[in-house]
Amino acid sequence: MKVLITGASGRLANFVIRELASQHELVLTSRRKPSDEFSNLPWIQGDLNCFEDCQRAVQGVEAIQHLGAQPGPVDHPNMRAGAAEKGIPFDTTFKTNMLGTYYLMQAAIEASVRVVVMAGSNCALGHGFRISDTPFPIRALPIDEIHPCYPEDSYSFSKRAGEDLLASYTRAYGIRTYVTRPAGITPQERRRGMAENANPAKGWNPWLWCWVGSEDVASAHHLLMEAADELPPHDVYFLNGDDTTALEPSRELVERFNPELAPLAEELEGHQSFLNCDKLKQAVGWEHKTSWRDLQ
Repeated sequence: MKVLITGASGRLANFVIRELASQHELVLTSRRKPSDEFSNLPWIQGDLNCFEDCQRAVQGVEAIQHLGAQPGPVDHPNMRAGAAEKGIPFDTTFKTNMLGTYYLMQAAIEASVRVVVMAGSNCALGHGFRISDTPFPIRALPIDEIHPCYPEDSYSFSKRAGEDLLASYTRAYGIRTYVTRPAGITPQERRRGMAENANPAKGWNPWLWCWVGSEDVASAHHLLMEAADELPPHDVYFLNGDDTTALEPSRELVERFNPELAPLAEELEGHQSFLNCDKLKQAVGWEHKTSWRDLQ
């Protein structure tokens, strides 16, 4: 299968490229040149915010691994000044993650692309990057895909809206689309740092101590792409490690730092994640295989 990988110069792309390279014909696209490790693969320099670049990139492609995105809400009140100092316009997150994905999907339809697997984010929930003083309302633990989303910032909103955008293309054109919600994508070197610097928790973590191995994200994207014909035409999946980044058991974290949620945590076992990935596991047989605890 000929597969386009967007955001090919990004950190996640390295793992997805390695995962797919032996079984598929790959085409890479990104603004910056990808790693020299992949110099043998065709690279189309382009920007998701340019429709013509997207059109060039999708020619002859059967599937897209859409990894390109602006990470984080650069217009967030706590991040805007820092982004401006780096020359990043305030609207970059919204443009790239929304308009860029729209351009890519329009180009994909024109080119008769069959499958799109997009890296979304657990931030679609809205539990991180909060702007108001209103805490994220947790309705169930562990959280699964039917939990309500309450995004406040441009990044979280773009990830949640991106899911609906792809669903609309599936309804309208029949293209098969899948969105993952990875949480804290973590390569080997970062896992080693987690193990070396692990300390007892000092308070509630609004990010829910979530993480996922980079290799495990790549394998999930591979499995979803290849199983597309056996899956619903569109779907969304949490993509997270089976455990947390915390030393303490998950139920203890809730009881100590967020006791009003204790009734929801009664069935949590050990270091069980606060995000539920059973849907992904049941859909394609995915397993989370990496660990940071083994490195302690």
